[in-house]
Amino acid sequence: MTENPTRGHRPNGSAGAALARARVLPPWSLLAAGAVLGGLLGGAYGVLKPPTYTATSYVVAVPTEQSDPAAALGFAQAYGRVATQLAVLGDAQVWAGVPVKTLQQSVSTATSPDAPMVSISATSSRPDLAADMANAVSRALTRHANDAKADTNVELEQFARATKPTQASSASPTVTGLVGASAGGLLGGLVLLVRPRRTADAARPASVPSPATAADVRGQM
Repeated sequence: MTENPTRGHRPNGSAGAALARARVLPPWSLLAAGAVLGGLLGGAYGVLKPPTYTATSYVVAVPTEQSDPAAALGFAQAYGRVATQLAVLGDAQVWAGVPVKTLQQSVSTATSPDAPMVSISATSSRPDLAADMANAVSRALTRHANDAKADTNVELEQFARATKPTQASSASPTVTGLVGASAGGLLGGLVLLVRPRRTADAARPASVPSPATAADVRGQM
């Protein structure tokens, strides 16, 4: 009894059909798949990441009788850089109840070229802590600035205290999903730009000698 030599080597019909369907998919399907996958990953990131809150306080530089507004504007720019230095944050940590390292990572400042005002923003996963950190740094900066008022002829006053934020400042799952979809679509587009070149190189037929060339070779033998 002889065995069928093809037995055990029968091609898998379902795998072959899937491969055939994959070959006939339009090129834009890769772009769409990348956008969908990126959107899902971005949305999941927005849902799983804890929201963050940002609170901002404002201080303003006021010139004394021996100074002028231009000097106050210049000192406001300087105080904006000093606010995140260790000398100020070392005092602010006592009122905020957090380490200096946390303040360094969470607090940022901004100044205006037109107004002698400094905004102090703090970010935290707790809205109440964000407000406490912003107010603590504002208080410490005001204290340091006014200790040197006799020399600078500029005093720093609180313009507005930071209040407890009611809305998160971090991106929502919708926004992160849109960003992920854009990134996935861009990646899919880059793959499409590379794939046709590889396919063309693989499908290029091998060169064969022309009949005249083959005859010349036989004549020389």
